Amino acid sequence: MRSLQSLSSDIQQYLIITGNYWAFTLTDGALRMLVVLHFHELGYTPLEIALLFIFYEVFGIITNLVGGWLGAIIGLNTTMNIGLVLQVLALSMLLVAPEMLTIVWVMAAQAISGVAKDLNKMSAKSAIKLLVPKEANKTLYKWVALLTGSKNTLKGVGFFLGGLLLSQFGFHNAILIMVVGLLIVWLTSCVLLKKELGKASSKPKFKHLFSKSSAINYLSGARLFLFAARDVWFVVALPVYLTAQFNWDYSQVGSVMALWVIGYGVVQALAPRLSGQQQTIKKDSQHLHQWAVILFIIPMLMAIALHYEFQISTTLWLGLAAFGVLFAINSSLHSYLIVSYANSNGVSLDVGFYYMANAAGRLLGTVLSGWLYQYYSFEICLWVSAAFILFSAIIAKALPEKG
Repeated sequence: MRSLQSLSSDIQQYLIITGNYWAFTLTDGALRMLVVLHFHELGYTPLEIALLFIFYEVFGIITNLVGGWLGAIIGLNTTMNIGLVLQVLALSMLLVAPEMLTIVWVMAAQAISGVAKDLNKMSAKSAIKLLVPKEANKTLYKWVALLTGSKNTLKGVGFFLGGLLLSQFGFHNAILIMVVGLLIVWLTSCVLLKKELGKASSKPKFKHLFSKSSAINYLSGARLFLFAARDVWFVVALPVYLTAQFNWDYSQVGSVMALWVIGYGVVQALAPRLSGQQQTIKKDSQHLHQWAVILFIIPMLMAIALHYEFQISTTLWLGLAAFGVLFAINSSLHSYLIVSYANSNGVSLDVGFYYMANAAGRLLGTVLSGWLYQYYSFEICLWVSAAFILFSAIIAKALPEKG
């Protein structure tokens, strides 16, 4: 405790925010795995299970748009704490008797969890902008990469945690353990988190939640297609394909998904080194465009190899690894740039708008993933992924440079 008190106020706040984000992310990943495994046990198909998370993404879009405006008015500490308590509520909804766990009830709980997740994420990403000195772009990139990378690593750990809790304690007790843990985190955050963090100097009008910055708009468009490109083959199509192609059970599929997310998070945390950006990024559009073009090659090559049935297993594992590394670098660059471009006065407005586009991309990818795989093929999902990445690269090329 003494060593924590010896740190600067900004570092202390960064650690509290990161701790909140980590705790939330663990429960978010564990909750997803608990829902997937529990409803699989009840006999639901993978596509039906995937549809349980649609409201999670839809309400994420709304939350990012409105949450940024709300954060600029009431402060990021408040929106982060609201996100934590909403996740406690979402988890608590699943503590009802088994006969009450209907599809509609679980979708409602997932909707609240989606609101909670994006309030928490928007608050954490926005707060870093205010804790790093202006023009310290190298430090900003490292802090954002560490926060984002660690979050995704812990989300993968959360997948494992969900399966472990379910096997050891059962569905009800697993949820109860997470509720108690997150309540403790929320109470600690209410006491320690800085009160006025992120409030705009003048209260923004509701109409200001739509970005007027061309840089933010281009970056948001590129982000939408980038995340749609990942989820169009990863969210629904890949798990179902692994089951059908290799006759895997769900524990094997869940383990692969968890390991991929953990590795993806590790690469994100190392992105400042891997992307060659130890110094200030001077040509944002060119750098973002180049990394997107490199990523575009992976799903395209995978689709061609699968079409000609060339070493299917090897193609899939090498493709997953390469896509994970390159996607993590692209995502980390995006996360740094939105925080860098955002206006310090009401930073959450720009960050919220940007992550609204992120949530829209995930929703688009999730819906297309199930539809394209069911009516076409896994190969088509990969071609659409490549097309989306190409759109992202073209939009990134138009990104104006910082003055």
